[in-house]
Amino acid sequence: QVQLVESGGGLVQPGGSLRLSCAASRIIFSIYRMGWYRQAPGKQRELVASITSGGTTNYADSVKGRFAISRDNAKNTAYLQMNSLKREDTAVYYCNALNMVPTGRYDYWGQGTQVTVSS
Repeated sequence: QVQLVESGGGLVQPGGSLRLSCAASRIIFSIYRMGWYRQAPGKQRELVASITSGGTTNYADSVKGRFAISRDNAKNTAYLQMNSLKREDTAVYYCNALNMVPTGRYDYWGQGTQVTVSS
């Protein structure tokens, strides 16, 4: 069974930093697009950042210049470095692994990790 396990969330003051990790197992990690999503209370889940198998990155406008997504295929792990955190970044952050091929769509989610930005 595929597993995505997030870690690194927690409570941080505004302006602080956190690094989230997403460890994947039982998938060919290197071929998957990895994404970080977040969902704040009362809001829809939104894409924060993604990185393709080739290393191309994409960011939501709200986090550009503050967050950085990366991946280490040797460790089957994706990361989200979050700097200059704001209160509005408070949410549950989810890791996603996506691979679409002609024969189907392979879409997996982690359990989420809470990020709270507060003084």
